[in-house]
Amino acid sequence: MLKYAEHLPLVLRSTLETDIPVGYVDKQWKVFIMNYRIALGLALFSLSAASFASSLCQEKEKDIQREISYAEKHNNQNRINGLQKALSEVKANCSDSKLRADHQRKIADQKEEIAERRQDLVEAKEKGDADKIAKREHKLLEAENELKALESRDY
Repeated sequence: MLKYAEHLPLVLRSTLETDIPVGYVDKQWKVFIMNYRIALGLALFSLSAASFASSLCQEKEKDIQREISYAEKHNNQNRINGLQKALSEVKANCSDSKLRADHQRKIADQKEEIAERRQDLVEAKEKGDADKIAKREHKLLEAENELKALESRDY
């Protein structure tokens, strides 16, 4: 029992010299460690939540800056120029409400495209052409994957 005594807080060390049962000190030590871990976890969670709470425009700027650094690493000057123009436009004209509205519009457009692709597939099945059916199924699958990608992004 005394092997942990050098690590115990002063309050618990004093209990070693009294008539308190042996298991009690170990239990108190475990509770102390658990409380410490909970406090540490809460502190880290609050820091991560605070960093996550940045605006959509700031996220978009970070994404563009990351793309610029990739383009610089690969010496792609045309891409750098285009991304710097996009970055300046985002800084000048971006608002979270605009980004959300544009994103919702893109999702709605993609859903319309999926409906068209489904209709094309139905027509191809009515004609019975196996090659066209396969092409239409492939295009429908691509459109559905694009919709999933759009829905997974914030903007």
